[in-house]
Amino acid sequence: MNSLLIDSLGLRLGANGLPYEIPMHPNLVHITLGLFIIAILFDIAGSIFPIERPIFKFLGLPAIRAGFFDVGWYNLLGASIITFFTVGFGFFELLLANPPINQKSDWGLTASWTMLLHGLGGVVLLGMIVAMTVWRGLQRYHWRKDDSRQVQWGYLLVGLAMLGILYVHGTLGGQLGSEFGVHITAAKLLQEGANPNLLPK
Repeated sequence: MNSLLIDSLGLRLGANGLPYEIPMHPNLVHITLGLFIIAILFDIAGSIFPIERPIFKFLGLPAIRAGFFDVGWYNLLGASIITFFTVGFGFFELLLANPPINQKSDWGLTASWTMLLHGLGGVVLLGMIVAMTVWRGLQRYHWRKDDSRQVQWGYLLVGLAMLGILYVHGTLGGQLGSEFGVHITAAKLLQEGANPNLLPK
């Protein structure tokens, strides 16, 4: 972002290139990932519950099938809500990024291409997670509300495919930090020739 624009907004950027000490986007990303992964795994566990039931009985765990689907639903709902904040902070931090120009990632992409793909992918994934939440809600409250298995097999397959997409998308984001040093304080200080052990306060 233009330094004059940053000054006009009154942003005081620290050593990591952000107006706050710890980047928010990576932290929110892990909440999104955790909630989504738990949602899909518990829906899978609920769907194959008749097979797993003897294991739970042997371990003395009082598990019921509906409980698995409750965990799946509420975690997916939480993921769709938190992802709006994840994407919002992601774009804000992307606008403040100042990555190296003549460098390529392990995938052969420049920082600008990596940022573009990661930013657009974030919006697409937000839409997909919200669409899956709507789909899951329709199954829970309308289509399959009287069935013991609350989710369709097609929904679970799409959820598993989404885990693969999230992996690729997360790798792009990881490359921005680890390979291009975007908003990583120590990397920024090393680029400037400063000692990363002497963090500015």
